Amino acid sequence: MKIMEKIKAKARASVKRIVLPEGDEPRTVEAAGIVAAEGVAEPVLLTPGAIARPENKSRLDAYADALYELRKAKGLTREAAAALAADPMYYGMMMVKEGDADGLVSGAVHSTGDMLRPALQIVKTAPGMKLVSSAFLLESRVAEFGEDGLLVLADCVVNPCPDAEELANIAVATADTARALCGFGEPRVAMLSFSSKGSAEHPLVDKVRKATAIAHSLAPDLLIDGELQLDAALVPDVAALKAKGSPVAGRANVLVFPDLQSGNIGYKIAQRLGGASCFAVLQGLAGPCNDLSRGCSVDDIVNTIAATAVQAGAA
Repeated sequence: MKIMEKIKAKARASVKRIVLPEGDEPRTVEAAGIVAAEGVAEPVLLTPGAIARPENKSRLDAYADALYELRKAKGLTREAAAALAADPMYYGMMMVKEGDADGLVSGAVHSTGDMLRPALQIVKTAPGMKLVSSAFLLESRVAEFGEDGLLVLADCVVNPCPDAEELANIAVATADTARALCGFGEPRVAMLSFSSKGSAEHPLVDKVRKATAIAHSLAPDLLIDGELQLDAALVPDVAALKAKGSPVAGRANVLVFPDLQSGNIGYKIAQRLGGASCFAVLQGLAGPCNDLSRGCSVDDIVNTIAATAVQAGAA
């Protein structure tokens, strides 16, 4: 992906400390060496053995105390907090929470749930954000769409059926991701539906209209419009017929799907049938934490570390 070279250049301009809780996993170790050598980030490889070293005892105890304070109202005991803090995933999350690391990348071994659970418990969502979602950077072969073929799509991985308020939060977070990672000076957000500007009436369409209004209230300066069909969002001639006068229609560079089914199907159609390249990040957390596929390559890990570093710089 061409966008990855731009992301790496941004990461090199302000090197961030990224913690890798799977510090003994071979692909992760190799990726850490690459990002360090290329100056993309300062990787911190975590293993249970490293955490247990005597020189780390004071920090481990401090993290256990802080974790206990965070979770005691939920029934976590000090003993249980100490056990959790010794786990590299929780230790890494505490590093991000306490400012000892700028971001976290995992998933070569752990599931998404294994990463998201402590992320939500410890790092938590960013101020004003109601949920964590995903954004896909999609590079199309069709250069006239988006920004020279680059589009940002959401949510294609995390939230099965967001309500109107959640969809609005996803839209605002995705615009922020488009600015931070892709350098979009002007995100133009299309709230997608099977209707364009009243061409159909249905509760599903109503949800998208309501979400658009809420997003306007959350980010009044954001260029956002809906409801729009995909062709109305991307193709100027269709936009002129279906959404005349829209500030977004026909030139959208951010596409927000109404639910996970449509988003997941949509990006995979673009990827498999259209030959588009895709790369995903998580958004909405107070500190950037990103998930990998357990089938990831070393390059995937390097790219995710670079993206996480750029997200940290934009926070």
